[in-house]
Amino acid sequence: MRLGVAVSGGADSVALLRLLAGAASEAGLVLTVLHVHHGMREADAEMDAEFVAALAGRLGLAFRLHHVQVPVVAKERGETLEEAARNLRYGWFRELLAAEEMDAVATAHTLDDQAETVVQKLLRGAWTEGLGGIHPRVQYPGGFILRPLLEVRRTEIEGWLRATGQEWREDLSNRDTAFTRNRVRHELLPQMEGYNPQIKSQLAHMASIAREEEAYWETELKRILPGLVLPGRAVRGGGRAVSTHPDEGTVGMEVERLRALDGAMRRRVVRAAAAGLGYELNFGQTERLMALCEPSLPSGRARREMLGEGLMAERTLRELRLERKAAAGEDQEALPELELRIPGTLRVEKWKLSLTATLAGDEAGPATMARLRAPKPGDRVYMRYTHGPRPLKEIFERLRVDAAERRNWPLVEWQGKIVWMKDVTLEPDPSVPFRIMEETGEPAARKGQNESLP
Repeated sequence: MRLGVAVSGGADSVALLRLLAGAASEAGLVLTVLHVHHGMREADAEMDAEFVAALAGRLGLAFRLHHVQVPVVAKERGETLEEAARNLRYGWFRELLAAEEMDAVATAHTLDDQAETVVQKLLRGAWTEGLGGIHPRVQYPGGFILRPLLEVRRTEIEGWLRATGQEWREDLSNRDTAFTRNRVRHELLPQMEGYNPQIKSQLAHMASIAREEEAYWETELKRILPGLVLPGRAVRGGGRAVSTHPDEGTVGMEVERLRALDGAMRRRVVRAAAAGLGYELNFGQTERLMALCEPSLPSGRARREMLGEGLMAERTLRELRLERKAAAGEDQEALPELELRIPGTLRVEKWKLSLTATLAGDEAGPATMARLRAPKPGDRVYMRYTHGPRPLKEIFERLRVDAAERRNWPLVEWQGKIVWMKDVTLEPDPSVPFRIMEETGEPAARKGQNESLP
């Protein structure tokens, strides 16, 4: 097996490499050491790469270095640094597998990582499939991602390395509690261990059980879905009509057959039906669909509910339908992208919008520009009193903004940051040298005011 070993330089990955190198000859492994330079931590990152390259050299193994720019990509995609770093790493691993340069890639996730992942999933409100945490073996086109150390504790690994005299690198960012995983690792899990010293092992066991449970349900769903979730709308005389619009789609499920299922299967069926249309339902949306299955519909009437942006549910006498609509508001004129001078005022009469930017300090400084614009995919904002950036979809759901309004909800961007959002209080950013105020009446003319735009 041509096996790539992902090595950051930390204790876990160094131990994985040493263990695999010791077993390579007997197990028939051809190892390549893979190291990703994330474009962060400057000199420390360079020293990590040099350390891993030197270790590979001492073991007589091939070494491959992959450079990425996590901060740049995170900004472009609207991801956190953690998300961007992980997606870029696994993107490279998948490329190596797809190109058949490797048969598999091994990563050094441990039992501690599994416990941390399960807790994070719980905090985010994951479904039961999310509680499966990190899978020990994942198949991609061309090969596998393997996690050989998933049942080993981090303390065991570090003890083994000390006993063998093997050094490793410490990444100080792993102690930065600005990252959610680090808060879980250094704050939340130690508190949980005060209630149960074996909590990490218990969480890892729960993940194993959840994975087996979900494998069973997946098999059952594959058996039942083809005859229950039907494309298109039922038409009089038999048959079904299917939309040819690329952004639309409809599926129908016979209500009596849904009701005959137990609650656990019914919930999975409606979620799978929505997933087939490109939607991931939350708990509340799923429960609304479950309620639509109940035999309480007045005779001869239908009931319709908007579940999320572009997804409509309709209960008829015979069917529960899910319908994906073309993006709401496509026929409306789009909010224009305009410059807001700082300091200055921007008025957009057609949208009844007047924004004034004033400098936060006393010094005038050189004039600069921000941009008024509509939301874009991947946009995130830091709301007041919340940890980490929030996707706009979450904000709109909190505000109960309907789908037709979301497309043109006003934002102001400055140097790649969203610094103002209509009706949302954002976390103050000390690096932003100005404030933005929305005026409700006709604003008075100001020095440096932008030209009034129709």
